[in-house]
Amino acid sequence: MRIGILGLGRIGAFHAETLAGLDAVESLVVSDPFADAAKAAAERFGAEVADSPEALLAAGVDGVVVAAATDAHPALILAGVGAGVPVFCEKPVARTMAEGVEVLRTVRGRDVPVQIGYNRRFDAGFAAARAAVRAGELGPLHTVRCTTLDPAPPPAAYVAASGGIFRDCSVHDFDVIRWVTGREVAEVYAVGGNKGADHIREAGDADTAGAVLTLDDGTIAVVSNSRHNARGYDVRMELHGFADSVAVGLEDRLPLRSVEPGVTFPAGTPHDFFMDRFAAAYRAELTAFTEVVAGARPSPCTVEDALEAGWIAEACTLSLAEHRPVRIDEVRAD
Repeated sequence: MRIGILGLGRIGAFHAETLAGLDAVESLVVSDPFADAAKAAAERFGAEVADSPEALLAAGVDGVVVAAATDAHPALILAGVGAGVPVFCEKPVARTMAEGVEVLRTVRGRDVPVQIGYNRRFDAGFAAARAAVRAGELGPLHTVRCTTLDPAPPPAAYVAASGGIFRDCSVHDFDVIRWVTGREVAEVYAVGGNKGADHIREAGDADTAGAVLTLDDGTIAVVSNSRHNARGYDVRMELHGFADSVAVGLEDRLPLRSVEPGVTFPAGTPHDFFMDRFAAAYRAELTAFTEVVAGARPSPCTVEDALEAGWIAEACTLSLAEHRPVRIDEVRAD
């Protein structure tokens, strides 16, 4: 098949490399507002260059990957759907939930699939945890713990446009909690602080945050996030039930140092970047998109799925600002 890529920044170039290595993909068409980025990708992967999104969609592509800036996501998703071309778009659907809801209203009921990029759904560990929960191996759940710790904060320009730590970082944990447990979040209570980078504080954001989520069956989920984890990129999940407990990310590249006498675990080089930690997941995610394009499966992460994680982030942002519990129904809009 022939796949188009809109946006050739860091993640777009990474997706181009991944797609170029998939057996199902015969050719790529790329487009970026910065001509040099598109030219470099074309030379590296033998891709055709289109000088605009419209030209790319008219170039006979079977599917399109949107890796452009967040502000462009709604228009590019709708352009793809309008052209009858299946769309993969990196999260978020839009900068604001209001814009995301408008996208959902437009694509709902259409026959053109849209897949949103939440790569943890394609990580082997998270998938195994989901399977264990769905098979009843853990019994009824009572506690879930989820962690995302970045090794260093992003630059000031990124932070200023990110929407805040809950919308930018924690939202991955929120999505995977829903996906693994099969439950919805009913209420949140969030906290946050700043003990590091000045530019995060100046942007009105927290560099370290936590949230307690109450799921709709009473299960308690605890989410912990930080922009400062000097040992590496740490993503983990624990699920505790009345019959058993499992952990995701408990492996030799875990960026954590044990101080127990005689303990040598973890013994590997710590993960230091999200593309390192989730390289296999990204490949599986884009492989899934080629199956969506081929009509072999439905979208594994719909616009509606992405917005559900977004509502949790909105509730946490409000909770942090007002120092109180917030029910999801308070922030949700149809």
